[in-house]
Formats: sequence, structure tokens, C-alpha cells
Amino acid sequence: MPSFDIVSEIELHELSNAVNNANRAITQRYDFKNTQTSVKQSKDDVTLISESEFQVQQVLDIMLTELVRRKVDVKSMEQGEIKGNGKLMEQQLLIRQGIDKDTAKKIVKLIKDKKLKVQASIQGEQVRVTGKKRDDLQSVMAMLKKQDLDVALQFTNFRD
Repeated sequence: MPSFDIVSEIELHELSNAVNNANRAITQRYDFKNTQTSVKQSKDDVTLISESEFQVQQVLDIMLTELVRRKVDVKSMEQGEIKGNGKLMEQQLLIRQGIDKDTAKKIVKLIKDKKLKVQASIQGEQVRVTGKKRDDLQSVMAMLKKQDLDVALQFTNFRD
């Protein structure tokens, strides 16, 4: 029976490439000369560091541009507040991986409201959709792409 999984994952390699490109762009810009401005990546977040709140917002724009350029969905990053840390300002972008239970229930409800002959089940941090016809599964994918969910969705593991 055909099936596929709905997941929310981010390629960490592409994220690190975007961070490296953002740091390179910062060093090239004239308005960041002689400032302590950088972008640092840890396991579960990205930290934007600069000397003023305005510069942190500029770094955020650079970072979001690089994420889009590297085809990393911006919805998978949750922006924190800009905080002062001594003479530097910081902003954290939390990396969201996996689908939380509330969003998974919402996805299952959307699929059931469509009244197609498919079954959706929550399996940890992903949702598995199974059905008899491949066309039904593809219409579920199209419907979910049109929905404005606050999570970046990918469709993996399509089995025929």
C-alpha cells in the first residue's frame, strides 16, 4: 500500500554553509568594518552577534537571505529576542526540527477533513499517510503545501 511520511527537518550541512556565507558577507560589508560582528552556529541554535541592535537586525537580514539562497526553509528557524551581553548584542535563532504534537494533530485533522481515502497516523515527530491510490497521496501533498502552517514540511519515504 502506498505511503509517505511528513517530517520537519533541516539539513545541518546546508545551515552551516549558510552561516559561513553570512560570515563572509559580513566581512565584505563596509558598515561592519572594525566591529565585532559574527554569526555562530551550535547544535540547536544560531547566534547573531554585533555591537548594536540595528546591526543585529542587519545580520539577521543577511542570514535569512543566505538561508533562502541555500534552500533552507526560514520557517524552521524561531527568532529570539535581541539581548545585551556586555557591550555586544545577541539574537538567537532556534532550530526547530520535528513536528510537535499540536501541529501533527492539526495536520491529521486537515487530511481527514479532505475526505480522501487515506489514513494519517502520528509516529513520534512525523506523520505517516497511507492510502490505496497514489493520486490520493499526491493530492494530500498538494493540499498541505497550500496550507499556511507555522512549520516547514518535507515529504519523505514515498513508497509505492
